[in-house]
Amino acid sequence: MAEADFPRVAFPNESPEYRAARNALLDAEIALRRQTEAVAALRRALPPGGEVPEDYVFERIGAHFRPEPVRLSELFGDHSTLILYSYMFGPERNVPCPGCTHLLDGLDGAARHVPQRAAFYVVARSPLARLQAWAQDRGWQHLQLISTADNAYPSHYYGNTASLTPAMREARGYKPDEDWDEPMLNVFRKDNGTIRHFWGSELVFAPEDPDQHHRGLDFMDPVWGMLDTIPEGRGQDFFPKVQY
Repeated sequence: MAEADFPRVAFPNESPEYRAARNALLDAEIALRRQTEAVAALRRALPPGGEVPEDYVFERIGAHFRPEPVRLSELFGDHSTLILYSYMFGPERNVPCPGCTHLLDGLDGAARHVPQRAAFYVVARSPLARLQAWAQDRGWQHLQLISTADNAYPSHYYGNTASLTPAMREARGYKPDEDWDEPMLNVFRKDNGTIRHFWGSELVFAPEDPDQHHRGLDFMDPVWGMLDTIPEGRGQDFFPKVQY
């Protein structure tokens, strides 16, 4: 059946003008769904990425709820794929980034399902005790937070701005001595004991379109997705807060 011929829904008392506009929007939504699938296929088809330069040592809660060191290679567990989200909550911050925090609020539920397919951790530069206290205060039940323990992971994989080239800094108006955390999502693949980088959310560092916050991780952000469905949209002045 051709797309133009498939039966469309109709809601009570809608006008012909509304239905025509909604049908056109539905066609655009179908095209977007196909584009999303095409992008995901391109991502899955990436050739092998670079081998990680070292087996980074992090810190996590271990047996008897005591901190213990853990290597990147150990984070995979029984999986061949590892997802690491860099949380903007370094020791220099009094409170974590509200953008990261609202995203993790939404991902806490997902974190009980994702590990069925891939290992998933949230990493930040703050000490482990501080991260655990924050997670408890936030009410997160499924997210696993680990500390970078001052390792080189954030700078190597853009969890902060330390590795930005001078040209990237100039393009973004950053000062040479300015560094801060970034909300980077990285995926790693382990094959026969070799760990390689598979994909990173480089869109975080891509130029923003006018009147937009950067949208590098919107594909997994439930707040922005829901607000995109309402007449008011996201709003020019709204940005999630840590507390209201």
